Amino acid sequence: MSAHVDDPSQVPPAGAAAHTRIAAVSFGVGVLLLGVKFWAYALTSSQAIFSDALESIVNVVAAGFAWFVVGWAGQPADRDHPFGHGKIEFVSAAFEGALIFGAALVILWQAGIGMLEGAMPQRLDFGLVLTGAAGAVNGLLGWWLVGHGRRHHSAAIEADGHHLLSDFWTTVGVVAGLGLVRLTGLAWIDGVVAAVVALHLLATGWKLVRRAGGALLDEEDPELLRQLVNVLAPKVKDGVIRLHNLRAIRAGRFRHFSAHLVVPEFWTVQQAHDTAEALAARLLHEMPGDGDIDFHTDPCERRYCTMCDLDACSVRQQPFVRRAPLTVDEAVAPDADLRVDWTAK
Repeated sequence: MSAHVDDPSQVPPAGAAAHTRIAAVSFGVGVLLLGVKFWAYALTSSQAIFSDALESIVNVVAAGFAWFVVGWAGQPADRDHPFGHGKIEFVSAAFEGALIFGAALVILWQAGIGMLEGAMPQRLDFGLVLTGAAGAVNGLLGWWLVGHGRRHHSAAIEADGHHLLSDFWTTVGVVAGLGLVRLTGLAWIDGVVAAVVALHLLATGWKLVRRAGGALLDEEDPELLRQLVNVLAPKVKDGVIRLHNLRAIRAGRFRHFSAHLVVPEFWTVQQAHDTAEALAARLLHEMPGDGDIDFHTDPCERRYCTMCDLDACSVRQQPFVRRAPLTVDEAVAPDADLRVDWTAK
């Protein structure tokens, strides 16, 4: 049994077109800031500023890829892709993480060369102003993208935002480090700052790849399951006795849920079907984004009497005691025999 909601009023207002516009803005700003940072590097010959500028190349490439991806991800489900095209956003996030990781390795190499050569950066005042201004813009744009990506379940936009925020903190470190170079006159600090930036980027790239890989392999999403159980728990009543074997798959804005519902064994197939369909519709109404639900119904087999509050029951063997709160652990358990003797408590 399944239900699907495609009423636009039931999904976040931002759709594929809005995501595409936002990705285009990110790409355009990235190109502009790339030019500013390489201008600063040309003026200063600073390895730290070079590391910041190199990361901006990654920003531009990743933003361009995300621009393409969010348009593709917004296509509706079809026969070849019954769960939609949203998983390509996780490919984008993994690609961006890999680019960051690669850039970090290049920066480490350049930082080592810079420390060995010990060349003193030039015209630091103007270079710091340019770099700091570019970093501030990146920070604001990244904060906006992360918020939008989380609200509207766009992994590609959220990953792009996290990268820009990482770039912002990179720039903060670069500005602080070059400030020390200017104050102390110690040229080797420039290379050390670049190396620290590279290590930070290695960690950021790994986190993005790890998260995207988990999503592509349908790794359990604890937050999504908690949200789903919180919505479901108040609805376990009036014949919906318990729920188990809950599964959730996320593909961008599209989510597919499935679960087994325990219902009275004397219900007709039609009654069980109607109850499952009504519950699925209510659930999708309260959950953000596009999605569908498949509910399988199991007969109670008189094993849940103490947890069943259905008044008109012709097969009851024990009186109703109370309903146990539905937990994530119970909801995802594959075993249908989850009855607890609540009379002992």
